[in-house]
Amino acid sequence: QVQLVESGGGLVRAGGSLRLSCVTSGRPFSDFCMGWFRQAPGKEREFVASISRSGATTTYVDSVKDRFTISRDNAKNTVYLQMNNLKSEDTAVYYCAADLASGLDNVKIRRSAYDYWGQGTQVTVSS
Repeated sequence: QVQLVESGGGLVRAGGSLRLSCVTSGRPFSDFCMGWFRQAPGKEREFVASISRSGATTTYVDSVKDRFTISRDNAKNTVYLQMNNLKSEDTAVYYCAADLASGLDNVKIRRSAYDYWGQGTQVTVSS
């Protein structure tokens, strides 16, 4: 059974930083293309970032480019989201997701492409 567990959320002031982590279990981590999504109150869940199985390819939504960095450590079964220069509009519940049906260097941006989801971690940015 595949499980994803996020951590690292919290309350931070605008301009601050947080690092989210997501640990997976149940299958070899290198099998998964990984993604981060977020959902703000009253809004749909939106794509934030994705990283390929190899780690060689990443992609981001425009609103977080140059501020957020997705990375992975296959030895630790963990994907990270380093978030710098946080803004109030980044406030949301952040979810990690895993996709099994990906080539080694493919990334995925559609929510429907992902097979497994974590429970989410709250990020609140105060202005």
